[in-house]
Amino acid sequence: MPGRSRIGVVLAGALLALAVPAAVAGGAGSALHASAELKNVAGDVVGWARFTEDANGILHVNVHVRGLTPGLHGTHIHAVGSCTPDFGAAGSHHNPRAAVHGAHAGDLPNLAVNTAGIGHLDAKSDRATLSPGLVTVFDSSGSALIIHAASDDLTTDPTGNSGGRVACGIIVPG
Repeated sequence: MPGRSRIGVVLAGALLALAVPAAVAGGAGSALHASAELKNVAGDVVGWARFTEDANGILHVNVHVRGLTPGLHGTHIHAVGSCTPDFGAAGSHHNPRAAVHGAHAGDLPNLAVNTAGIGHLDAKSDRATLSPGLVTVFDSSGSALIIHAASDDLTTDPTGNSGGRVACGIIVPG
C-alpha cells in the first residue's frame, strides 16, 4: 500500500503548509498590526500611520505625513472610526478609562513637521491596544487617528489646545 502512505504524507504536508502561515500571522506571542491612510479636509492623501502591538502589549505608532504646516501638531487616537464629513465624526479622544488629558488612551506625542512640510512620529503607548479589552482601538465604534493644526500642551482638557483637525485616518486591522 505504498500509494496510500504517500497520499497521507502529501495531505499532512498540505495541512501543515496551511497551518504555519496562520500561526505566524496570529498565533500566540505574535505582533498585531493596523494601519490608517491619512487625508486632509479636501480628501487628499497626506500620509499614513502604522500600528503594531508587541508581545508585551506595547502599542508602537509610526506616522509619516507630507504637505502639513511646519511645527508641532497634536496627534491623537480618537474614539470613533469615522472621518466624515469634517473629521468631527471621529469624536473625542479614545479615553475608555475617563482619564484627564495627557493620560487619555489616545494621547500621543506631538508630530514634528519640518519646513518642507514633512513630518514623522515614532511613539509607544501602554494605554491603548489593538488586542481585545477595555482600551482596544477596535471597540464597537472603531477609532481614527487625528492630526491637529497646533501643538498639544499635553495638559489642557479635552484636547491640549491643539486646534482644529487637519488630517484624519480610520484605523483598520492589518
